[in-house]
Amino acid sequence: MIALLSLLMVILFSIIFVRIGAVALEMTGLSREVATFQAQSAYTGVGFTTSESEYVVSHPVRRRIIRILMFVGSAGIASAMAMLFLSFVGKTMEESLYSLLYLAIGLVLLYAFARSKIVDRGLRYVIRKALKKFTRLHIYDYELLLGLSKGYSIGRFKIRKNSWLANKKLGDLRLSDEGVLVLGIIRRVKGRDVFLGTPRGDIEIHPGDELVCYGPDEIIKQLSHRLRGIRGDKEHRDAVEKEKIREMEEKMEIQG
Repeated sequence: MIALLSLLMVILFSIIFVRIGAVALEMTGLSREVATFQAQSAYTGVGFTTSESEYVVSHPVRRRIIRILMFVGSAGIASAMAMLFLSFVGKTMEESLYSLLYLAIGLVLLYAFARSKIVDRGLRYVIRKALKKFTRLHIYDYELLLGLSKGYSIGRFKIRKNSWLANKKLGDLRLSDEGVLVLGIIRRVKGRDVFLGTPRGDIEIHPGDELVCYGPDEIIKQLSHRLRGIRGDKEHRDAVEKEKIREMEEKMEIQG
């Protein structure tokens, strides 16, 4: 019975620790969905190789959080396996069935605990307070600040040779007329990536550059695939018209 209770305590500790890691990652600027996914991946040692993972480990504070999650996770999973083994070893069939029943009940309760919105709000409040007091993490809820759940998005895409954007000056493209802001250009120079933040209008976009843009989700997706030529010019004009309509709708919404 002690081993079974220990197993449930290890699982409970794992749930809370992953929640702490997720909140800590959020406080470095990640959205809740990405932070939760990366915290779970690090704790379980799954290690998904995605662009999001690369983005996380390139940040020193996030890398430290991930490293702690991986270290504690390896110990937690090993402890859970050991407790699970001890819960059933040396027992009769009847005792094993009772242990299995208690384990199932415990897991259902822990699942309800992990899924509870009330518990989630309470835990997040306590964790944020503690992290703000005892760490130097700063809260930047970019999903809220940039309206990423309100039809806007941040896109990063590579410029191809036949792209509508290639070999043109940024100012000549008039992307702002489409509601798109270019936050930065990532350019490969002598074997290393150079980030050009808030680029000026006289900067020419080269094939192979990567653009980091912010704007309406539909326009960002369309812009990343836009090809040069008559069709590309038409797509630009259509996007400008859509932006005018969107601005009009926003004004009407503001005016009630």
